Amino acid sequence: MIRTSPIDSQAEMLMLSEQDIDDIKQAVLNAELDTSSEIVVHIEEVCSGDVMERAGDVFYQKVGHKTLSRNGVLFYLALRNRKFAVISDKGIRLATSPMFWEALKLEMLDYFRENRFTDGLIHGIGRTGQYLRSFFPYRHNDVNELPDEVSMG
Repeated sequence: MIRTSPIDSQAEMLMLSEQDIDDIKQAVLNAELDTSSEIVVHIEEVCSGDVMERAGDVFYQKVGHKTLSRNGVLFYLALRNRKFAVISDKGIRLATSPMFWEALKLEMLDYFRENRFTDGLIHGIGRTGQYLRSFFPYRHNDVNELPDEVSMG
């Protein structure tokens, strides 16, 4: 399914509809069903500097050191610049292969090149949840350590 991203009232500057934001949040909720890892999404209109530096700042504000197992992941996207980053916390970096993250970046890039930002995020979030469940499986007493809401700035 190809998504369009019309301008709407709450997310006007970000060119994402309320439905897009809701779909991204649902992807986070779905991905976290099978893993104890935490997934956070932050979307901005513009990233004026280095994307990794900006995403790193957002990561430390929203994810870094905030999960017991250090198993949080940030999906950062700057729409107008077409810049994005996926950053994982220390526990995930130690447990997973860098090859997965490189492949995921290329898969998401295919969506973003077609201006399918919502689909790209949903794909990346879903694949991440599937991948992380083997390293950080969901436990019956799992606590949601980070908000599932899509943050915008």
